[in-house]
Amino acid sequence: MRIGIGLPAAIPGAPGCAVGQWAAAAEASGFESVGVIDRLVYDNLDPLVALAAAAARTERVELLTTVLNVPWRRNAVVLAKQLASLDRVSGGRLTAGLGLGGWPDDHEAVGPAPATLGAVMDEMVATMRDVWSAGLGGPGGAAIPALPLGRPRLLFGGFAPATFRRAARFGDGWVAPSFGHEALTASIDAIREAWRGARRPGQPRVVVERYFCLGSGAEEIAQHCLYHYYGPAYLAAVRADTVTTADQLERELRRLDDAGCDDVVFLPCDADVHQVELLAGALDGVLVRS
Repeated sequence: MRIGIGLPAAIPGAPGCAVGQWAAAAEASGFESVGVIDRLVYDNLDPLVALAAAAARTERVELLTTVLNVPWRRNAVVLAKQLASLDRVSGGRLTAGLGLGGWPDDHEAVGPAPATLGAVMDEMVATMRDVWSAGLGGPGGAAIPALPLGRPRLLFGGFAPATFRRAARFGDGWVAPSFGHEALTASIDAIREAWRGARRPGQPRVVVERYFCLGSGAEEIAQHCLYHYYGPAYLAAVRADTVTTADQLERELRRLDDAGCDDVVFLPCDADVHQVELLAGALDGVLVRS
């Protein structure tokens, strides 16, 4: 599996400079990717701004949104331009994981939510793909230039059957939220079935998120962070897969590899950049033992 690390863009109170510091440290430590998650009504950085900061401090790592919530952004052409700009700034390193957004207050903050989020999503993705593939010209001859074929790479996140069909129709694979191993394995089967049904060659890429916190006070820090973000409704499911020790890390990597995951992105519960070093060191220990 490829191993990435999340940026501390959704940890309340984290200094803005932490994103660039983490990205540089992640690349220096050998991580394959850096990732960000998305909320609107929360103390977090916009994912595209965070990844632009990461792009400025790195040259190699993949830049992932896991995921960017599309429907409440409403304007597909503007979003296409933003994603294309980030892809160009980073030298083609962007992989855009896209989702519907599961927090009602995010949708309400931008006005009444559409009745059918899935239909809105499909329409917006189709428009964005048109912009990326053919460009968009204006009457005066100015244009948004097309991107090279296949850029940006697209993944889709969620557990609904429509998500798997959407990924097979538009994308390169699927992003699995951190909501339990049973849901993960069942969904991997579902995305592969949708892939075959769409007559796509090969296999879909499967990217899974897991939270982590290592070192002194890791259990308490993780509990506080995840409760603040997810609240009581989702805490238990997310917390069950959270890594706070080297032994848990080794077990989780084996489980995810056995399940058929291609990538795991470890999302931080602590904004201290020393967490990058701790995770890299723990991973080195796991690889030595294996």
